[in-house]
Amino acid sequence: MNGRPGGRGRRLVLWRHGQTAWNVERRFQGTTDIELTGTGVAQARRSARLLAALRPDAIVASDLGRAKATAAELAAVTGLAVTHHAELRETYAGAWQGLTHEEIAERYGEQYAAWKRGEPVRRGGGELETEVADRAAPVVLSHAEKLPDGGTLVVVSHGGTIRTTIGRLLGLEARSWEALGGLSNCCWSVLGEGARGWRLLEHNAGTLPEPVLGDDD
Repeated sequence: MNGRPGGRGRRLVLWRHGQTAWNVERRFQGTTDIELTGTGVAQARRSARLLAALRPDAIVASDLGRAKATAAELAAVTGLAVTHHAELRETYAGAWQGLTHEEIAERYGEQYAAWKRGEPVRRGGGELETEVADRAAPVVLSHAEKLPDGGTLVVVSHGGTIRTTIGRLLGLEARSWEALGGLSNCCWSVLGEGARGWRLLEHNAGTLPEPVLGDDD
């Protein structure tokens, strides 16, 4: 699923949502619908101005509030409509959602340790990373197919979902996806289409270095 030979020069910008209170508190969000903080809104507005300079042709986003609010800032600058998809939500993390990393390590020690080792884990009884890629990557590709040659698609989603989608589109084995570091709030990664498929052109771009606060840190 890494593009097709003789690619059309399309570009994918995978943009993580702005800061939430649970990011700051290091609570697992998963699919819990948590709003942006005031800082998160400011991050989205700043980043939207930068991304508008890329002249995107289309915007798609997760239907969770934090992604919708982030995407709305780019829509306001570009005049583009946003198409929302539940398939672009963050990884469902079951019983882990709402807990801090410290609480998870205390209550689900073995499972947490296995996840940190890079083993396939249904965190809190939730989704595997490969299942997230199974639902998200096809949505991204379906919208990419609608782009004109050289066109740009902005995908507004979540740290874990973006990482697994990038791994799938690059054709990497799932055990190697951890090599892609997390995204800071309102930062993005860029994939470009070449003759041999998708290539990673930028990762965690868009700001001065900031800590990665979220489920994927």
